[in-house]
Amino acid sequence: SQNFMVESLLLSIKWHHFVMVPLNIRGNCNYQHILALAFAVKEINENNHILPNVTLGMHIANSYFMARWTYLASIELLSTRGKFVSNYKCDTKDRAISVIAGPNSHIYPFIANVLNVYKMPQVRFLTYGSSPMTDDKIQTVFFHHFFPNGDQQIKGILQLLLHFRWIWIGVISQPSVIGENFVRNAVPLFSQKGVCFDFIEEMVKETFSNDFLGVLTAFCKTYMIAMQSTVNAIILYCENQNTIFLRMLPYVEIFVETSIEGKDKVWIMPAQMEFTSVAFQRTMVMHAFHGVISFTVSSKEISGFNQFLQMRNPTSEAEDYLMRVFWEQAFECSFPKDKLDEDKIVCTGEEKLEKLPKFVFDTTMSGQSYNIYNAVYGVAHALQSMLSLRSKYKTRIEVGRKILLAQKLHHYLRTVSFNNTAGQKISFSENGDLETGLDIINWVIFPNETFIKVKVGKIDPTASPDKLFTISAKNIIWPTMFNQVYPTHISHCIQPISVCNDNCYSGTRKRKIEGKPFCCYGCIPCAKGKISNQMDAVDCFHCSEDQYPNKAQNLCIVKTITFLSYSEPLGITLTTFSLFFSFITILVLGVFIKHQDTPIVKANNRNLTYILLIALLLSFLCSLLFIGKPDQMKCLLQQTAFGIIFSIALSCILGKTTIVVIAFMATKPGSKMRNWVGNRLAKSIILSCSIAQFTICTIWLAISHPFPHLDMHSMDEEIVLECNEGSAIMFYLLLGFMGFLASISFTMAFLARKLPDTYNEAKFITFSMLVFCSVWISFFPTYLSTKGKYMVAVEIFSILASASGLLVCIFFPKCYIIIFRPDLNIKGQLIKK
Repeated sequence: SQNFMVESLLLSIKWHHFVMVPLNIRGNCNYQHILALAFAVKEINENNHILPNVTLGMHIANSYFMARWTYLASIELLSTRGKFVSNYKCDTKDRAISVIAGPNSHIYPFIANVLNVYKMPQVRFLTYGSSPMTDDKIQTVFFHHFFPNGDQQIKGILQLLLHFRWIWIGVISQPSVIGENFVRNAVPLFSQKGVCFDFIEEMVKETFSNDFLGVLTAFCKTYMIAMQSTVNAIILYCENQNTIFLRMLPYVEIFVETSIEGKDKVWIMPAQMEFTSVAFQRTMVMHAFHGVISFTVSSKEISGFNQFLQMRNPTSEAEDYLMRVFWEQAFECSFPKDKLDEDKIVCTGEEKLEKLPKFVFDTTMSGQSYNIYNAVYGVAHALQSMLSLRSKYKTRIEVGRKILLAQKLHHYLRTVSFNNTAGQKISFSENGDLETGLDIINWVIFPNETFIKVKVGKIDPTASPDKLFTISAKNIIWPTMFNQVYPTHISHCIQPISVCNDNCYSGTRKRKIEGKPFCCYGCIPCAKGKISNQMDAVDCFHCSEDQYPNKAQNLCIVKTITFLSYSEPLGITLTTFSLFFSFITILVLGVFIKHQDTPIVKANNRNLTYILLIALLLSFLCSLLFIGKPDQMKCLLQQTAFGIIFSIALSCILGKTTIVVIAFMATKPGSKMRNWVGNRLAKSIILSCSIAQFTICTIWLAISHPFPHLDMHSMDEEIVLECNEGSAIMFYLLLGFMGFLASISFTMAFLARKLPDTYNEAKFITFSMLVFCSVWISFFPTYLSTKGKYMVAVEIFSILASASGLLVCIFFPKCYIIIFRPDLNIKGQLIKK
């Protein structure tokens, strides 16, 4: 590129408008910036409603991205044309009233150093690219940024990453203040929102030295870090200045012997970097950026701009030397000169801009060109407001007062607000930033070197918080790697993911990996009884009391309420046994009543036998109280009925054993035991034991009676409806008293087991009590180790087993004699010889 300074012909009062841009004619965007400026000036000069008595002109200078050229252009601006003396301007007709500079932020301080050296706002300074990075408030007050606040874009990029769950990313930044500022602001903000970085690299600096190999080596190092990383989303945060990334790509394949056709990364570019600011060479470089997502300043179509471009050609714009240079490079031709380039065809000037590929010249106005267009109109509206206010006090403006008027322009620029020709409102924030949003663009590049820019979302700072960021993911064409085949339809696209590792699915939780960023983690299953119902859960949690985890531990299932019912197999079995033994007991009682006058029935206290059989019958029947849905009445009767009935049965056995022992002791001459033989002793034993157990039950019901209870915890998948004992102490006291009676009965029977009596029950009672005690001793550990309704089943089984043991061991031998051996049921057999 060359250093161009172009002046337009000025008419009437010649207010100059100065634009400073880096010119790379082969890169269409920077030249389009100039055309956007020219188009805006032309529209204003032809519009009778804006500055009707003022004609705007313009100067164009190239900054070369270098400080010395920027300083030179700035000093020339303050000097009389042809006289290079700083701040010496003896004519007023060519005085500039504003400067539009861009698109790169690094040139702003150089311009400000010159323009503000006298602390006088002689020149207005508007930027259409990145906001200048400076802490100098004196300089900053003169900046008017036709560009959104930089924090807005950083937040927009963050919203984009979070929307697609790209939490493992890389950053390649520009080696300048803007790149450092992005890293300084974005890294902590992104980290707070769960995004972490695999790499943060600075791009190799632009250089004008001949060390091409060194620059390429440094670039390839950065490029290979990006390509070999596991991240799929990379932020390329640069300005138009940093075009080395595009220029170096064609050499990478040769240098590192690898192909860049993988396209396995999603590149995210800021609005400061317009994709076509450097022309794509006709190589694979274009396709390396297929699927790029970029931000651009929200813009609308400007009516007439496309026609303005089509009407321009080197012959009609002979004074525009830049047009001829651009024309030759864009169409690869040469205009007739003293010596024609033999490698190129002759330019006719009739070539059509719309025939050029978009990567050479895009006739659609770019976001930065749109900013320039609005900047020109902003100056015009501010100038008109200032002149209108002055006209109220003076009917004629003196040319000699232009300097004083220019000093007042700053206030009007700060407060300017207008609707541009596209109907969009243009105004500044308190910080001097343009109050506008950003569009999100998806670049789709086709094999024939054409491309389209698809608007897929936007960031609207004026919208409600839920609509601040919007995006249509279904309209995005992703890089080829994620499409498998070259996309011809949106349905082919697969949304890429960018995470350090696979997600932890529901049912697992994240586990930190030492030495790795927080985005990298392992996955471990939830502990027993806990679940996680979302991906990448930090911790698992318990279900509520009425729910339980499924096998995958990712869902809580509502527990069913269960109890030992009559309809389930276990309930049916226990009910059957209870009724069966009740029936057998009735049969035994019937046999004994029928043969009540026989010696074997009369031998061991007939009345006690009847009471014992009735107690055993009630014992079998009371087990039915434990089956079925518990209610208040059942809970009150279950343990108390069981305790009292069993106490009566045991007291009868104790009475039988005691009478046998006393009867044999009373046979001795002079024995006083004769007074204790008879029904009075038996009744006393039964009554006293029953009263004792009844007292225990009464106290239990008085202080803490049993009640229906929903047990949420004993069973993992069920809620057990059961009778809570209320007072566990009283429950075990009831069982303890029965154990006491059983142990006394066993002892007495054991002592009387060898007494000489044909019908002596002591030996049968001994064995029956051994069975009874064995059942209830095993009951305690079994009862305490079971849960839910099975605890009830254990107690029912113990009741049936102990009662049936008494029935079988005591009465079956007698029934056998009564029914099958009546010959032994005679008085002669009462005493064995």
